[in-house]
This record gives sequence, C-alpha cells and structure tokens, in this order.
Amino acid sequence: MSASHFKNLVEKGNPVGEVIAVERFLVTVNGLQPAPVNALIMFEDGSKGMVYQVLEDRVVILHLGTRTLRIGVAAVLQHDELVSRVGSDFIGRVVSVFGEPLDGKGPIAADAVWPVFNPAPSLISRQQLDTQFETGLTIIDALFPLSYGQRIAILGDSKSGKTTMSTQVAINQRGTEKITIYALIGKRRADVTMLLNRLTENDALDNTIIIVSTMFDSLIATYLAPYVAASMAEHLWQTQNRDCLIIYDDLTSHAYAYREISLLAGVSPGRDSFPGDMFFAHSSLLERAGRLSANGKTLTQLPMVLAPGGDITAYLPTNIMSITDGQIILDMDIFRDGVRPAVNTGLSVSRVGGVGHNSRQKAQGVETMKALARYRETEEFSHFGSEMALGAKRDIERGKLVFEIVSQKPGEYFSVMDQQLMLQIILDWDGQVLDVEKMKAEVGALSKTIETDEQFEAAKAQLLAKVTIEMKK
Repeated sequence: MSASHFKNLVEKGNPVGEVIAVERFLVTVNGLQPAPVNALIMFEDGSKGMVYQVLEDRVVILHLGTRTLRIGVAAVLQHDELVSRVGSDFIGRVVSVFGEPLDGKGPIAADAVWPVFNPAPSLISRQQLDTQFETGLTIIDALFPLSYGQRIAILGDSKSGKTTMSTQVAINQRGTEKITIYALIGKRRADVTMLLNRLTENDALDNTIIIVSTMFDSLIATYLAPYVAASMAEHLWQTQNRDCLIIYDDLTSHAYAYREISLLAGVSPGRDSFPGDMFFAHSSLLERAGRLSANGKTLTQLPMVLAPGGDITAYLPTNIMSITDGQIILDMDIFRDGVRPAVNTGLSVSRVGGVGHNSRQKAQGVETMKALARYRETEEFSHFGSEMALGAKRDIERGKLVFEIVSQKPGEYFSVMDQQLMLQIILDWDGQVLDVEKMKAEVGALSKTIETDEQFEAAKAQLLAKVTIEMKK
C-alpha cells in the first residue's frame, strides 16, 4: 500500500529527493525543492518525515519512523504542511502522537486531517472573553477564575501537585458538553497509567482525548505532542462547534526535547542552550486558544511548566507567563502543610477571569484574599509566643477554615454556587465550631434550590445550622 502511494506521488510530479546523510532522526536529503518548512515527506520505505530546515542545496528532515533510513533512499513531497488525523471518534480514546490507538479498543476512523502547525485565529475573527469556566476547584473558581478561551499557566516545583490539579480539572468536566484534550508529553509509563486510572475511576474518560508521548518515544514525538493536541481540539472547536480544553503536561518536557533536536541539528544555542525561537515555539502554540466570533465557541488552554526549586523567574516559566493570561503558582511549603491544591495565593493571578464573576463572587474574592492576608500576618507574629488578642485568634481560625474549604481531593467537585455558600459562611464566621467535611457533603443539595438572593440567604442559614457543632458545657 505504501509503495503504491509513494509511486503515485512521484508520478503526480511532486518534488523528489535522495537521502545523502543520516544521523539518528536527522535526515539530509538532496533535492526536494521547492519544499516548505514543516512539509510532510514520504520515504521509499513508507515512513514519513517533516522538513525541519531548508538550505540552499538540501533539506534537513526529522524522520518520524522507527527504523533507520539508508543513504540513497528516495523521498517525495506528500503535503505542503504536516497534518494530523482528527475527528470525533478520537473522543474517549488514548492515542499516540501519530493518531494510533493505544487503548486496545480497535482502529479509529478519522473525519479529516488538520495542519499540526495551524496558525492562530486572527484578531478580527475573535470574540471577547466574558464567561467563567468552572473548574470545580474552589480556590481557582473563587480567587483566580478561568474564562472560556483563556490561557492560564500552572507552575510549580516537581511533585508540587501540578498533574493532580490538572487531572482534577479534567475530571470535573465530566457530564458537560466540553471536550478535554490531555497531552502527556515525555512522561513515564507509570504517569500515563495513573492518569488513566484516575479518569476511569471518576467516569471522566468519555469526553476526553488522551495523547501520549513517553520518555521512551522519539524526541520528535515529544516535540509534536502539544501541536497535535491543538490540532485535534481546533477541529472540534472550529468545525463541530464544541468548547474544548487542552491540558499540556508539561511544556518543560516539550522545551527540553526541542532544545535537544536543535542542538543536534546545529542550531546556535541561546539562553540556557535553548534555540532562539523557543519563545515563538510556545507562543505560536498558546495563541491558538480563544473564542471565535463565528460560532461563539472556545478553546481553553492550561499549560504546565516546571519551576525548579520554586523559582518562577527561570527562563521557561517567565516565557510562558509572558504569553498566557495569568498563572497559578503551586508552592511546596503550602503542599507540605497539607493544602491541596497547594496554590500560592500571593503570587497567583488571573488577568481575564474576573469578567465572568458576578457581584457576590467579586466581593467574596476580595474578602477571602483579605482574610488570608490577615492569617499570614497573624501567623508570623504567633511564632513569637506572645499572648494574642481575640481578633488575632479569630483571624488565624478563619484562615484555617478557608484552607479547609479550598482543599479538595481528586474527584471532589463543587459548583460555583456550592463555593459561594461555603465561602460566605466562613467569611461571616463568628466563632462557631464548624464541621467542614459535613459542610462539603451537604452543600450540593442546598445549592441546587437557589435562584434568588433571598433563597441564598435561607440556604446559608440552613447549611450553617446543619454544620455547627454544639459545644458541651
């Protein structure tokens, strides 16, 4: 089949070349002009390649196959751009970067092909972001809200809970119309298994596409993984009118793979040995998110980046922060204190999400940040061991209650109304002993009945009565 396809491409008059050098996955081909960068190439043995550099008398190709090519093998231009198989049948499946099924559920029929390096929508084709994207995580939705079509980075040290938090967001989209595309980039097989188990246990796989590249795959697969994820999402977003969410786990592994490819190809290294177009590689990817005027649908992106030792001023974190519309910073000290997700409320920010908040949410966000600031300040003074005033003790207890409310296990979901009820009880707290776990269990049933401010106040009083623990005299 591949031999006849190769022959047909040659007979059609497509540019043809000959392999003159092979160095691992870097293949130098004489001829092939004119062939643009990122063009898809087919070799005589049926394997594929992508044009990486176009030089005066030759082109350098990234070989996408697994077997080493021989010098003298013919190559032909197949497409002017690298394309990926896309379609609705990929939903609920686990696939490789090249669209091959990895879950043992049989072949996947593609609806179409889509450019892997598709340009971002123009400004004139976009619509302003104004609707809150519910993650189900109280600390995010209440304090650093995400809007449909926004790009918000998740930064933190290794083992600070970045993957767990993003998995929680993916799980909390179950039962909605949104499609989640989760790109695992250069991960261990154990990480892939853990993600699959969490999504399966929480019935969240049916509206999720998982794209897998492991550390045992080629550097090319790791480099292409986030772009393929964007292509699959764009097809659903732009042609099938679906709201999509992409989670990139993580762009640090992607950057390392791209750096290694560039160094092997002889590209001049820049800061931290990354190539000079490292910023463009990520900005061209993340700018593909947004909201379309044509159908009002959105593509939201959550890129994760490693901040070694919690240093968010390193090269890659600052790059991503300058591209995105906000960042969620995860802190190891907060993680060790048992708060999950371990969000640093002093450094995190959302530059768009507040437009989707109603007046109550905005007021609660301000009051909660003030309560946490007073908690930190008072806690610092408490280390001196001096007697604290009653107000200071109240600040510490209220801060602890806020952290109890915002701590969530994977699979634990709270609607925006749930969050407002619980936060209002904590902000109005007057020294009662509260059963926070019971509050989390009871709030869902009460919040569903709320439509007016009067019903909100009635539900709040009812919930407070249920969770207040009577102290024995």
